[in-house]
Amino acid sequence: MAYAIDLFCGAGGCSEGLIQAGFDILFSSDISDMVELTYRHRHEQLGLHQGYNTWFERSDIRNLKGEFIWQKIKSLEWFNNGERECPKDIDLIIGGPSCQGFSRAGRRKKDDPRNMLFGEYVRVINEIRPRYIVLENVEGFMDMQFMGYVGITGIQYADGSVTPSILRNELKEIGYNTLEPKILNAADFGVPQRRNRAIFIGYRNGEKEPNYPEPTTPNNQLTLQDAISDLICDEKLKSSIPESDYQRECRKGRTPDIHGMPISVGEKLANTELPNVTEVVAERFSLFQQGESGSNLRKRVKNEGIDISEKPSLISLCSEKLKKSADEVISLFRNPNATEDEIDVLLTKKNIRQRWSANQPSATIVSIADDYISPWEARTFSVREMARCQSFDDSFEFLGKRTTGGLLRRVEVPQYTQVGNAVPPLLAKAIVGEIKKCI
Repeated sequence: MAYAIDLFCGAGGCSEGLIQAGFDILFSSDISDMVELTYRHRHEQLGLHQGYNTWFERSDIRNLKGEFIWQKIKSLEWFNNGERECPKDIDLIIGGPSCQGFSRAGRRKKDDPRNMLFGEYVRVINEIRPRYIVLENVEGFMDMQFMGYVGITGIQYADGSVTPSILRNELKEIGYNTLEPKILNAADFGVPQRRNRAIFIGYRNGEKEPNYPEPTTPNNQLTLQDAISDLICDEKLKSSIPESDYQRECRKGRTPDIHGMPISVGEKLANTELPNVTEVVAERFSLFQQGESGSNLRKRVKNEGIDISEKPSLISLCSEKLKKSADEVISLFRNPNATEDEIDVLLTKKNIRQRWSANQPSATIVSIADDYISPWEARTFSVREMARCQSFDDSFEFLGKRTTGGLLRRVEVPQYTQVGNAVPPLLAKAIVGEIKKCI
């Protein structure tokens, strides 16, 4: 038996990988109520029942103590009815402390309270004393600096100390060796997505030293077409593209239930609802070529011109805003050298949109999918399509609100965010599989 704890578990990307690698998850925790809906529903699907053979605790890690975790584990029914013997050691703790404070995608703040959660993670490790530990985070984790950081053992680190150095020293102080931190790309491990993650692996003094996983698909990365072409809405177009092994595996299921049987998708595939877009927005989407970003589309319109004669909603909008006839608008954009203001009317000032290429892995999945455009259709993606790019099984259902906006994004974790925040299960499986070999 190999037993694990999953902290900051989110919707369950790491947990899927743990189960696929042969671990039993005795305890898991996250702070979000929306995440709890998804996580516990999935575990019920797999035969992991609250209080019987697993425990999920919705909690801020700052309030989570090792004594409480052990209490919940020891009280599980299958350890008290003779079915299994309660372990004296937890084999693995895995977790990804909130990464927004470390992310290079936004404004980084050295005093962002979320940056301190990795210290709480170290505290829990010290209280539980697992044999092995894994911490994953965004690339920005590798060079984030701290001012006046004080560790759990009371050590005060010099101003400007970087997170990896602090983390490795803190773990050394409590009796853990660590491998040199490493950046792994999910696309090298069978995930159809370019997603770099910082990975830390540690092991208790006296345990066998593990390895990082060797890439399985470094020269044969799966593409977006491999991942989601069977989810194209246009039936004629969909039927012209052969299904891939990856699609079949997603439908069949990779994550086994408590009896060792994979959960296959039912009659109706969940999370396939598509975002509503206006005719104007759909026509704007259709202007993008595969692989083209908003800024590159803008340059193409300015330098080469573009034909919008088949875009009636855009023609009408531009006619109204620019005070020109339909023919004048068509002629204006067909020729190069439209002004920046005129192009703003056609495309808006928003340049972060991008149409993905069918023949490459997807870009990194983030929590807001409004600006990714399908290579085949003038639309954005469903939660299911995003989940496919993350390597979730089709039987995995995301619950709660589908999306949210405004200030609610600071506190809510709807389905798109659950997908975007997750560790790809196949990447997690590859990492913890190496630890399973040591156990």
